[in-house]
Amino acid sequence: MILEIAAEGESKPAYIDSLAFEAHIYLEETTDIQAVKFTNYRVSPDGVSDPNLLEGTYNMTNPLFVTISRYQEYGWEVFAHQDIVRYFKVAGEIGESVVDVAAHRVVVNMAEGTDLSRLDLEAVKLGPEGITTMVPDIKPGIIDLSYPLRVEVTAHGRTEVWTIYAEITETIVSTSQVDAWSKVIWASGIGPADVENGFEYRPASQTEWIPVPQKYVTQNQGSFSCYIPHLEPLTEYVVRTVSGENTGNEVRVTTQATADIPNGDFNQWSQEVFSLNKAMMWVPWNENGERYWDTGNRGSITLKVNLTTPTDYVPAGTTGKAARCETKFVGLGLLGKLASGSIYTGTYVRTDGTNGVLDFGRPWTLRPTKLRGYFQYQAATIENASAEFAELKGRPDTCHIYVALADWTEPFNVRTNPDNRNLFNKDSKSIIAYGELLYSGNMTEYKPFEIELEYRDKSRIPTYLQITCSASKYGDYFTGGAGSLLYVDQFSFDWDY
Repeated sequence: MILEIAAEGESKPAYIDSLAFEAHIYLEETTDIQAVKFTNYRVSPDGVSDPNLLEGTYNMTNPLFVTISRYQEYGWEVFAHQDIVRYFKVAGEIGESVVDVAAHRVVVNMAEGTDLSRLDLEAVKLGPEGITTMVPDIKPGIIDLSYPLRVEVTAHGRTEVWTIYAEITETIVSTSQVDAWSKVIWASGIGPADVENGFEYRPASQTEWIPVPQKYVTQNQGSFSCYIPHLEPLTEYVVRTVSGENTGNEVRVTTQATADIPNGDFNQWSQEVFSLNKAMMWVPWNENGERYWDTGNRGSITLKVNLTTPTDYVPAGTTGKAARCETKFVGLGLLGKLASGSIYTGTYVRTDGTNGVLDFGRPWTLRPTKLRGYFQYQAATIENASAEFAELKGRPDTCHIYVALADWTEPFNVRTNPDNRNLFNKDSKSIIAYGELLYSGNMTEYKPFEIELEYRDKSRIPTYLQITCSASKYGDYFTGGAGSLLYVDQFSFDWDY
């Protein structure tokens, strides 16, 4: 399998999906995607890659197929992703100009009665910043689009022929999309670029329209959007766009429900007998109860060690139990590994040698705005570090709490074995929303926290929820400080802004 991959001109680190046999690299917009040079490429020990990506340059406009031979042949695909910001902004346009990269064209929509021969071009960018030339050299100012304009756009020594059109539209304002969460609605629309556009809404059971405050509205030329907070769950609402005296089409939506996080107060615990050595293993569910959370105890208990346990030490003003996660060196003498105490939504599947195989995620379709709870942390010094994080040795450890919503089709399989490692990656295209808390230090009491979920797409509906709490951020890489201690309790979601 591919263990590491990197290229010149990357915008962020690569993502490797060992289950799908895919590697994804992300390039800066000025990088030549047709001449990519790889700077780091490592496959499994004894594996042979054809081609060897460290040799030569590669045209990455299409996926690159790689065969890795190790006892048998494995076919991998390497994808390159490159976001080039392109725009064409005209004063008074309806909506936002359509920049069609595949067809090499730009379409500008103007209101009826507009003189297309004297449009006011406000800004233009059709290629990578600083290395693109256009013939004719289009610049902000008066432009004639009464007929299609042919433009030669050149970057990296290659020329594309673009065509720019202006069209008359009868639509003044329209509601293009409305997405309902539990207590928030997101809406978008198009209208004239040179006026203040906005939204109105009402409960479907009422007739009076309520203006959405402009502080909730964002406008980009003639495209605009908003969020409408403080709504009621499981309620039908009607939303429409407004531009001056004009109103757009009405869209009806129903807000989602809200829900508690099962065992979010970490009060449910029981013990099970581990069959191999008869050791008592702590599990975060009642006997015969719902198994929503799990820990790494099923791996460490082989040496009669529980990394995550219940505790009566809870935040002031609360009762019950909390989760106590401790990083320990699990083994005898020098034989063993550092293991991070953790608790997560999912299932510990099996132990692969001294490594864990886990299934991350529990079914979930709602869209909360924040994760709240309490935590307390005591950081030990990192004495055990893998080669990837050798520079962390001698530094204080860091705890990690994160929450993610994903549209996985099944639980995400995590493997910590370096030979076939597959770890959660917050930059995966499957992640809809993500938020995290990192802390390195020593606390003397519980502190409340809130983690805001940052949504990458407000219309996609998740299928899985993942929450992970770890006493050592890089525990998956067997890196951390023995004795690092994390307490967590009273997890719940917010649904509003």
